[in-house]
Amino acid sequence: MAMGVPLQLHFHPRSTFSFSSTTSHDSLLRCSVKCNVNHDQVHNQNVQVSVSEQGKYSRSDIMLGSCAIAGVTVIWSLSPALEIANAADLIQRQQRGQFLTIIKTSLRNAIQAHPELVPSIMRLALNDAITYDKASKTGGANGSVRFISEINRPENKGLLPAMNLLEDVKKEIDASSKGGPLSYADLIQFAGQAATKNTFLSAAIRKCGGNEEKGQTVYTAFGSNAQWGLFDRQFGRTDVEAADPEGRVPSWEESSVVEMKRKFLDVGLGPRQLAVMSAFLGPDQAAMEAKLASDPEVAPWVNKYQRSRETISETDYDVDLITTFTKIGSFGQNINYEAYTFPRQKVDLTKLKL
Repeated sequence: MAMGVPLQLHFHPRSTFSFSSTTSHDSLLRCSVKCNVNHDQVHNQNVQVSVSEQGKYSRSDIMLGSCAIAGVTVIWSLSPALEIANAADLIQRQQRGQFLTIIKTSLRNAIQAHPELVPSIMRLALNDAITYDKASKTGGANGSVRFISEINRPENKGLLPAMNLLEDVKKEIDASSKGGPLSYADLIQFAGQAATKNTFLSAAIRKCGGNEEKGQTVYTAFGSNAQWGLFDRQFGRTDVEAADPEGRVPSWEESSVVEMKRKFLDVGLGPRQLAVMSAFLGPDQAAMEAKLASDPEVAPWVNKYQRSRETISETDYDVDLITTFTKIGSFGQNINYEAYTFPRQKVDLTKLKL
């Protein structure tokens, strides 16, 4: 029996669907489906099958053709439901996008008003997420650092003012939310993003001799905003209701480089990621980098990122930092991509007054 080859399909919506298949013996099977469509429903189907034989043809060719016709009919009949699902998804994405814009704007304004808290906000974001334990799959970027019992730990010394600022921002954000309150987990990580962007912009302004307008132009033209796409999609983190276990986060400034490397290794990161996250490890990035550079495994990466920060675009440093921070910000989370969405209000047309 001859074996058929894949079908060639030709689909013309609302008229005729046709395909052809040839066997190794040059048999030709032609089928067509004619559908009368009204209001996106298939009301009538006429199937015609003809075989012109230039050699032997196989039963499998005819069966394959029949299955293809049935499959297309099912897909076509489901199209209205698929269109509704796509429309609903589009509305949810629009709602989330609008809410994320509110969040970013509020955080940016708060940080611009309190630039002295930028290092603390960055460390707050890191310390909340790096409680993650791979073995037990507990901890992570879950907002647990907001609890007094956790933020008062030695590794979080000095971070309470940053958390208090974010509490105030959260009240402002929640007041404008139509899809429920912002989770602390999202609040803290997006605050870390806003603080990081602030350091990028500040670096551009310094390179322009302190001219803020020129610095903003340079940052817009050469900056790394386009690299934040994956981070922004990780929007919908869930809070925990208790502090994470103690002993999972080092006191970065007091720890040895070996201890810091071990912690990063425990969560799946290495010397490269440790070096690029230097600004998150303490208020003085230069002092932290000098400490990290004492380690032969970390030193080459410290030097690489220092050279990168001397360039206009800072590409290597910015991109690697964003990539690493994005990964850290996902620790311990299954993102809810429907978070902060809400039903759209339906308009009763019968009650409208003309």
